[in-house]
Amino acid sequence: MHLHRFLFALAFIMPPLARADLIVDWNQRASAAIVAEGPSVSGNPIAMARALAIMHLAMFDAIVACDPSFNHDTPALPRETNANPQAAAHAAARTVLAALYAGQEKTVEEYYADAMAAIPEGDGKASGAALGEKAARLRLAQRQADGTFGSPDTYRPFTSPGTYVPTGLPVVSNIALRKPFVMQSNSQFRPGPPPSLDSTTWSRDFNETKEWGAVDSKRRSAWQTETARFWEQLGPPAWNSVARSLSAGQSMPLAQRARVFALLNMAMFDAYLAVFDTKYHYHFWRPITAIRNGDRDGYDATERDPAWRPLIDTPPHPEYPCAHCAADGAASVVLKSAYGAGKLPPFKLTFLAMPDVTREYDSIQQMQSEIFMARIWGGVHFRHSNEVGEALGTRIGDYVAKTALTAAPSLAKEVQGRPTRSR
Repeated sequence: MHLHRFLFALAFIMPPLARADLIVDWNQRASAAIVAEGPSVSGNPIAMARALAIMHLAMFDAIVACDPSFNHDTPALPRETNANPQAAAHAAARTVLAALYAGQEKTVEEYYADAMAAIPEGDGKASGAALGEKAARLRLAQRQADGTFGSPDTYRPFTSPGTYVPTGLPVVSNIALRKPFVMQSNSQFRPGPPPSLDSTTWSRDFNETKEWGAVDSKRRSAWQTETARFWEQLGPPAWNSVARSLSAGQSMPLAQRARVFALLNMAMFDAYLAVFDTKYHYHFWRPITAIRNGDRDGYDATERDPAWRPLIDTPPHPEYPCAHCAADGAASVVLKSAYGAGKLPPFKLTFLAMPDVTREYDSIQQMQSEIFMARIWGGVHFRHSNEVGEALGTRIGDYVAKTALTAAPSLAKEVQGRPTRSR
């Protein structure tokens, strides 16, 4: 996860906020608040997924406490069937954002006041607001000591006494200290090892990335180069933007929509934890290291290029498996289950670092496949790593969707009957 001007920057251009749907509106408001906090906040996709998951979980909790059509499994939050669910959701979102992003409190409060003004005064509004605030406090307390912030970085560089190694430390090496939302442990879905260095898979992947991912590649087209650079953005910004676009065109009960956004961000957060657990378990080398040392892997089919460089900057953490692909796999399962695995109304994405480029897609799979190849064209991943990362994320997305925030019997058939993935 880069901390420089491109990678992991939350860099979507935020369109004007319009209150068409309160779940979508607060997702957009939260994304705008994160951008306004600056690169130190918007440059951390794990923290962003965490914040959005907390907010949408609190909104879901508050809504279902007013709505008997969903299971209510938060004993500390009493059922308030006379409470206004919209007021409850607004209050939950506002309380979470004000707590996490104090610098944006004034803007959040103004937005909250405007939203609440549209709800008629009365006991339902007052009890809804109190319920939403309580739901938010409970979720914030649950995640207060989840290891996301303040965990010590004790990474030990690989070296021998007296031998210099690059002194920049990798990121997220303290993954064991971080707590998932839904998974039982960060290693629950840990895949097997990367390919052995005497395998045909390794030679295939080595030479593919060497040829297609080099900064001066003669194989890569201009469109592929643009794609690789476009998808230096990743994870939460992209998939939340997609969810907002798809939500605008589909009617859905308030509790259902709240559930989709909560599942989306919990799935991505847990996928990041799982993929970094795997990365630091295997410590597999990046293309720039492998290709410059192609004469040391003991395999004649991988030839060294001493000056090889990737098109985009290499993220400062181990290669296997692909974190981008894991987050994408997890997000795609949730969104396909909610909006469909086939052709969809076209949706567009843009990236602030490339303001003249807009990409349009008509399916979630189309976008997912494009991102997959972008990591090879960018020279930062190998194909097998992408495949394993995507499969890892898909398993986590399935697990989260099936075990978290489960529907009451009256809605279970409708939710579980939707396709979970198409690949």
